[in-house]
Amino acid sequence: MSILITGVGGLLGSRLATHLLDKGLSVVGIDDFSGGYRENVDARVKLYEQEISSADLSTIFKKNNVDVVYHFAAYAAEGLSPFIRKYNYTNNLLATANIINACINFSVKRLIYSSSMATYGVQDPPFAEDLRPQPIDPYGIAKYACEMDIQVAGEQHGLDWCIIRPHNVYGRNQNIWDKYRNVLGIWMYQHLNNAPLTIFGDGTQKRAFSCIDDCLEPLYRASSSARASRQIINLGGIYETSIKEACATLLEVMGGGEVEHLQKRHEVHLAWSTYQKSVEILGFEHNTSLKDGLTDMWEWAKSQRMKKRFVWDQYEVEKGIYDFWKGGK
Repeated sequence: MSILITGVGGLLGSRLATHLLDKGLSVVGIDDFSGGYRENVDARVKLYEQEISSADLSTIFKKNNVDVVYHFAAYAAEGLSPFIRKYNYTNNLLATANIINACINFSVKRLIYSSSMATYGVQDPPFAEDLRPQPIDPYGIAKYACEMDIQVAGEQHGLDWCIIRPHNVYGRNQNIWDKYRNVLGIWMYQHLNNAPLTIFGDGTQKRAFSCIDDCLEPLYRASSSARASRQIINLGGIYETSIKEACATLLEVMGGGEVEHLQKRHEVHLAWSTYQKSVEILGFEHNTSLKDGLTDMWEWAKSQRMKKRFVWDQYEVEKGIYDFWKGGK
């Protein structure tokens, strides 16, 4: 079986690629390395360095007889998305439309799409899959639009699909050099550079963090299990924790550090999901505690060469930009 993974240089893509290769499957990867890293990609992956939103994907699909597609490529900076709307929709919505077209044209057996808990918006947690999405930012809107387009493609063109809504996944191979996303990675970068760990507002926001190690086999089953066909499934940790509690856990793992509170930003305050469906259909097991997962990730982070941090030179919208992002600093 030939499996194509977009965003193969990122956390989900790179770790899943190795997991699938170790099962003896053939993996083709696409990434433009705008958010992931070539060094994350397993040497056994047949790699194409390609931007997805406007590319002609026909040659890749035809040459590799692609059976299954995992579409992970995205720029998941939820809080930043109101200030980079055009980039957000190009990178998320247009890229997904191009993937859907290719899946239809080449009769792919199943498309597994990595959506987001951002689709739920402000509702009473835990969020169940049958809740009507109410996203509050352009990133969540783009993800929900992609979900709807995939389902329409299933109805009109017979495309089989599984939509996964992961939440706050962390672990080895995460991009810790992007200042706008992945809070645990941001904190590690800050500590490695002798800076305080920053928290937006008072830190009482709650999330459920998900170690990538616990998500790999369920992600494989999203493509291999008949029960996962045309299902929307939350995937991730089962214990909610506040941001300030997560920060305290990481400080313990790292052996200390300072904390700085920044202005509150526009975000969902309480956001975590149900997990029963992932257990029943994908066999998900929450085996890794936040402390153990952070300990493993921190050991990895300390071993990494220091890369240049990604910072936007110019935003599409400056009005209302938070002080901590002004001037691209």
